Amino acid sequence: MRFDVDWSHGAEHMRSGHQLSVEHANEALADDECIVADPDPASRSGQSARVIGYSSAAAAVLVVILVHRQDRPGAWWGANGWRASSTERRTYWEQTEQKGSSDE
Repeated sequence: MRFDVDWSHGAEHMRSGHQLSVEHANEALADDECIVADPDPASRSGQSARVIGYSSAAAAVLVVILVHRQDRPGAWWGANGWRASSTERRTYWEQTEQKGSSDE
């Protein structure tokens, strides 16, 4: 899945609050094994999606939060990103293993 993301509103918060760059987040979004939850189960508005993917530049599994853009259907606002929790990492690696097993 490819994402058309505008980070003009979320980049600075992600950098200052979580020490992650747009490059890190975009790499996680481009991960072929990424997990997409749309809507994000933690969203109050139901307008955001949660993507869990791997960034080799960050050497970590990341959680990236995207918000649906109303002005450009199919496009997103980049809202935030952080290093995944142990539970999120386990979910990601288990799914990666399962996909690898089914490809054989």
